[in-house]
This record gives sequence, C-alpha cells and structure tokens, in this order.
Amino acid sequence: MKAIFNGFAGIAVLVGAQGISIAQEIPPAWAYPVSAPDYKPVADDGSIRRVPDSSGGITLTQARDRFVAQDWHPDDHPQMPEIVARGRKPLVYACGFCHRADGPGGPENANLTGLSADYIIRQMKEFRSGERQSSVTNRLPIQVKAFLLKSVTDEEISIAAAYFSAIPARSVVKVVETDLVPKTLVAGSYFAPAPDGEREPIGMRILELPNDVEQFESRDARALTTAYVPVGSIDKGRILATTGEGGKTLVCEVCHGIGLNGSGIAPVLAGRSPTYIVRQLYDFKNGKRAGSMSGPMDPTVKNLTLDDMLSLAAYASSLRP
Repeated sequence: MKAIFNGFAGIAVLVGAQGISIAQEIPPAWAYPVSAPDYKPVADDGSIRRVPDSSGGITLTQARDRFVAQDWHPDDHPQMPEIVARGRKPLVYACGFCHRADGPGGPENANLTGLSADYIIRQMKEFRSGERQSSVTNRLPIQVKAFLLKSVTDEEISIAAAYFSAIPARSVVKVVETDLVPKTLVAGSYFAPAPDGEREPIGMRILELPNDVEQFESRDARALTTAYVPVGSIDKGRILATTGEGGKTLVCEVCHGIGLNGSGIAPVLAGRSPTYIVRQLYDFKNGKRAGSMSGPMDPTVKNLTLDDMLSLAAYASSLRP
C-alpha cells in the first residue's frame, strides 16, 4: 500500500489491493512551506541593497544576520531594546530579525503588532513548554524558535513583549481573489514567484507572495505581501464567521472583537497573514496548540474543513485593523 498526496485537498489517499481509501488529513503544503532538500539561497554578490524611503544600505549577508534587526525606518517605532535589536550571542537571535523591527512579521511567522504583552508572553511560554507546537516541525521558523527558546530568559521575553505590545496593529498584506496565480518555489520559509513567470490555477489554496522579493529579503518592515485566494472565499468566510453555514455558526467576534480587531479574550485577526491564520486553525483542530487558548477554540474548529479554514482566513485578512 502507498500514500498519494493531493496538494490542494491535503488528503492522504491510500492505494492498495482493496482500492482507494481516505486516510488522515495531511497538513497543506501551501500553508506550511518547506524548502526542497536541494534548495540553495541566492549567493551574496556584494552589492548594496536599498529599500524605498530609507537612506540605509546593506549586503545580502548582512540581511541574513540573525543577530541584527534591520532598522530601515527608525522613526516608525519606539527605540528597540537590545533583545529585539541584536539578541544575545551566541544563542538568542534578535526578535526583530524574524518579526521585523516593529513587529509585522511575514507569511512565515506572526504579526506581533496590536497584541498584548500578556498574550505574547503566554505564547512564548507555551512554545517553551511544548503546549504550543506546529503540525509541521521541519519548517525553518519553527526550528529557529525552538533553538532560541532553549536560552532566552523570562526577563528578555517580557522586555520584547512590552516593546511589541506598544505598537498599534497594522497589516502588511492585501487579499486578492483570483483564478490564476504565479508558479512558485519555496525560498527558505516563504513562497516566491518562479523565474519562468508562468501562471497556474489557484485551486483551493492561499498563495501569499512578497510584492518585492528583494525588499522582503532585506527585512524591511514596510515590505508588503499579496495573498491570492479563490474567488468567493472572502464572502464565504464572512458568512461562516458571522451568520454560519451548514450548522457552523462561529460568531468569531464574540471573542476576537468587533471587526476581529482583538479583545481582552483573544488576539486581533484583522489584516493578519491568511496562511498564518490557517496554520493556527489547523494546529488547534489537530491538537498541536494545546495551551491556554485551546479550550475556547476546540469546539470552534472541530467541525471545520480545510476549505472552511481557508475562507475564514481570507475574510479575516481582508479586514483592516
């Protein structure tokens, strides 16, 4: 017997002597991008990279230094504490490297803007305890977080949480409904357009791409992404989130606030990366997020299909914080 993976549906189909049967759902590759084993990052040619509206300049090697949060626009945020700006060598990377200088992150990780300090601290502690995990553990962002959590202190977590929680929620993603999308490759931890420029049907998936790959790779906190979603998915998500469909009345605003802009109970969802949102819904449903938020989320996600998660994420991401 062998398993065949359907990339759009995320279902393992077991083919054997008795025919075909549907087995356990597999995490969707479009939400959990992992580079091919032979992937090699672009080599640094020594040229200076620049981004719009900044006088700074760095090489590609400098952009990849995990002990530096590239601060292209220092007037956009409060002064970064040391743990956010430079981390602590040799074991704790700069928080602002992955999440960017003022916290908007990217499709590969969390947008920290608009989150309370208590929420950020709680999530870090649940990652450390193993209560919060990922359905795909070999993703680069998960491996990086696991590495630094071995050494980061509670005080450093609190300092970083206080900094990011002082920054108002903002979105760096635009959601676009479409039938066709660029062909892509996984560049480390995110999708980038393939060099041939060809297009293909979107199917039932979300494809989130940087608008400017070089600006994104230069860790510019103002770098924008476009999330392509199937036609009709935003409205389907709105119905699921507000009035329900097929008995799946969720009323997400009860916990996540009006316009999904957060509350004292649950975090802001409006304008977040839709692939990030899908990962969280999928992880909750499959028991990988078993921390403090799992209680109220369990009855919400237990009957959701992957297509439901896609639609809910498209809707939430289309809202403005």
